[in-house]
Amino acid sequence: MITKDIRYIGVNDKDLDLFEGQYQIPNGISYNSYVILDEKIAVMDTVDKRKTAEFLQNLDRELAGRIPDYLVINHLEPDHAASIQAVVEKYPSITLVGNAKTFQMLPCFFSLGEQPKVVVKEGDTLSLGKHTLTFVMAPMVHWPEVMVAYDSCDKVLFSADGFGKFGALDVDEPWDDEARRYYFNIVGKYGAPVQALLKKAAGLDIQIVCPLHGPVLKETIPHVLDLYQTWSSYGVESEGIVIAYATLHGNTGMAARKLEEILRQKGCGNVVVMDLARTDTAKALENAFRYGKIVLAASSYNAGLMPYMEDFLHHLAAKAYQKRTVALIENGSWAPSAAKTMREILSGMKEITVVEPVVTVRGVLKESDIPALEALADALLS
Repeated sequence: MITKDIRYIGVNDKDLDLFEGQYQIPNGISYNSYVILDEKIAVMDTVDKRKTAEFLQNLDRELAGRIPDYLVINHLEPDHAASIQAVVEKYPSITLVGNAKTFQMLPCFFSLGEQPKVVVKEGDTLSLGKHTLTFVMAPMVHWPEVMVAYDSCDKVLFSADGFGKFGALDVDEPWDDEARRYYFNIVGKYGAPVQALLKKAAGLDIQIVCPLHGPVLKETIPHVLDLYQTWSSYGVESEGIVIAYATLHGNTGMAARKLEEILRQKGCGNVVVMDLARTDTAKALENAFRYGKIVLAASSYNAGLMPYMEDFLHHLAAKAYQKRTVALIENGSWAPSAAKTMREILSGMKEITVVEPVVTVRGVLKESDIPALEALADALLS
């Protein structure tokens, strides 16, 4: 129970290994749905088709024999909307509520015929009795049809994919870590639309946030809003330096670890080192966005760049990586090419500062390479 009239009818999924076919979710995921019980009844989104039967059972339990009047579609992505067809088939009189883009995209997923519908736009309201929903458009957070709904009676924001996280609801884990990994990998490219939504949300008295993934938020709302402000503006959340390396025969990895040692000796207490061949890419992206400085260390490969590093950089570019300080270490015994290739990829990103010197290691790390690593550490810490 969220409030007296708002009930949780979502489900946990601990059997799925990869969310969206790419993100590791060792602690599962929740597909959240809610129902508002008033003179009229509104179901707020549905769940992934993997859990349709359980979701319908949860809905039946809370309805206690009543028939829902509305199905509000805040977000049409299949992990939230795949059970729409099942709801319509079970409750054929139900009215679908969405915006113009929602109904434009709906035929991509369903054949619903002439189902009753209400098309809403920015600021429109829907009265259920004592509860009134106000609709706020949130395009590209992170699909074009996304909207959120605010219940002025209980001061609840139904926030679609905003403020969500990986992890099933019965897992005890820090909210920040899996929310950060979720945000930067799924929503991170769309900082400007998130900023626009945050400005709209600032005008609402929000006491409860009901996201489509992760726990319902109450006491932690100020902390969550502060993090979202930092994340969506591409600000620096934590002081520290990330060292991400891709090593062919281990020598570039040794250079990365030596730089870590030097940085710690110089007083940098927070150094995060990632072997890109063995680090979950989603976790690597999370760390890259969390901190303000990153060292990219890579072997040269086929007159270009070690594939793990190249892939990582393209992932960063796709998520709008920006406003960061970057240092480069390359390794190449006969034709070093990694730094040039990394610079070329970085040049397509906004507000990236590449510090000097760029360190070139030729083969194994030698004593003669240490002064250059010392100089690079000084430049990073200055």
